[in-house]
Amino acid sequence: MKKKLNCVLLIDDDEPTNFLSQMVIENANCADGVQIATSGEQAIHYLTNNGTSVSDRKEYPRPDLIFLDINMPAMNGWEFLQKYNELHDDHKGNIVIIMLTTSLNPDDRFKSNDIRHVSAFENKPLTEKKLETLLRKYFPDRY
Repeated sequence: MKKKLNCVLLIDDDEPTNFLSQMVIENANCADGVQIATSGEQAIHYLTNNGTSVSDRKEYPRPDLIFLDINMPAMNGWEFLQKYNELHDDHKGNIVIIMLTTSLNPDDRFKSNDIRHVSAFENKPLTEKKLETLLRKYFPDRY
């Protein structure tokens, strides 16, 4: 990897999934940090608090990559994407969003294809091979 990603944001309410995904990302040594939001609401809060001050950037580093689950309480992945679309461009940047889900429903895959902010749809779990493939595809200048 030429240059690490600034941050990867995991948006998933499942603690074991977050633990496994975080370990895969850390073992790949591809990012300076991994942040976890256990709901869509928490993720929106995280992204909108990514301000311009030095303290904001340290506490809420801007993610280059988001892994987003679909099925979460309160605000699911689809609702997160609706709110994300409404964010000011300063909060969105050039973030690559990957749906990472257990959903086997083909309608979910088709629905994700119609959302411009979603770059890919992958099934859990995140593996080293899956991560490497995604990094090569979406960050070719860094990997």
